[in-house]
Amino acid sequence: MSQRPPVKDWATDFDHLDQRWINDPFPIWDDMRKRCPIAHTDRFMGVYFPSRYEDVRAVAYDTEHFSSRRIIVRETPPPRIPAPPITSDPPEHRPARMVLLPPFTPDAMKKLEPRARALANELIDKFAKRGSADAAVEYAQEIPVRLIAHMLGLPEADGNLYRKWIKMVLEDGITDVSIAVEAAGEMTHYFMGYVHQRTEKPGDDLISYLIKARHNGQPLSVENVIGSLRLLLIAGIDTTWSGIGSCIWHLATHPEDRRRLVAEPALMPTAIEEFLRAYAPVTMAREVVKETKLNGCTFKPGQMVLLSFPAANRDPAMFPDADKVIIDRKENRHAAFGLGIHRCVGSNLARLEMTVAVEELLKRIPDFGLAGEVTWSEGTVRGPRKLPIRF
Repeated sequence: MSQRPPVKDWATDFDHLDQRWINDPFPIWDDMRKRCPIAHTDRFMGVYFPSRYEDVRAVAYDTEHFSSRRIIVRETPPPRIPAPPITSDPPEHRPARMVLLPPFTPDAMKKLEPRARALANELIDKFAKRGSADAAVEYAQEIPVRLIAHMLGLPEADGNLYRKWIKMVLEDGITDVSIAVEAAGEMTHYFMGYVHQRTEKPGDDLISYLIKARHNGQPLSVENVIGSLRLLLIAGIDTTWSGIGSCIWHLATHPEDRRRLVAEPALMPTAIEEFLRAYAPVTMAREVVKETKLNGCTFKPGQMVLLSFPAANRDPAMFPDADKVIIDRKENRHAAFGLGIHRCVGSNLARLEMTVAVEELLKRIPDFGLAGEVTWSEGTVRGPRKLPIRF
């Protein structure tokens, strides 16, 4: 990423691509919350940043003033690239969402769990005897890539292609919109071939399911099917591999929590929820479509809002000891999967993948620590991109 003008004041000139924000955003958000709970920057053509839970929640639920038609803050707005339901507003949003819910129920995830556990162990087999690994590249990134390919009926070997598109859309495309547009075009071409194939010869996979789906008795348009597939690929992979990577990073840097989870595996569900709260990977965006006021701040139409669920999850007004990771935290109404109508459709899948990834790693390699410098992602999905561990 090119050299960017340094930030002098986070409240009035923040930049979420600043290296300090990328490496450790938590003190910055804490400072914002105290000094200016709704910050603003003129960068990216104007962006607001609410850092309190209640303000994030208010924006997330207000579909009249804040639209989801643009969900990523970029230097210049791209042409509209629909990925329903995440880029849809009411009334179009609900039918698009309802179509995607059945494949991601808890019962559907139970059927997927044996494949997830087998996959985790196949990956661990490749580095277990080596004594070291890049836990992001060799493990965390592989699990969601391969499982979503398995669900869609796509070749698991195409994982590097999916990774390339994710980087183009969520990182490189922020400052050069042509890169995001290029990725969208490549994905459309890729998926179109499979849509034609499954139309002629349906299978037991998500692409066939979307082709067969009906709304008000009518099949989904090809554009809608392709858009939903783009969403499942982008949103279903990067977010979860970032979450898995953050869990492993925490356990590598907090041996007391790692030892406790090994000794008390029944704590895993509450630990996963706490990792989701403390290291929530996803910041969404909204476009201001009507002027409105919130917490003394006037939101101007045409500007964007970074809707930081990770910052909301660190708000001490909502969570006692918000900056501490407490793996047996009892009450944890976190916003890691979003708030409002766009709450993550794939939350059951993400929980399954994170739980399986951590459980299987701790079973096979209960003792590990960092073995070098960690690199964090740039953009609005946060997680380790390089995570060297030694064991």
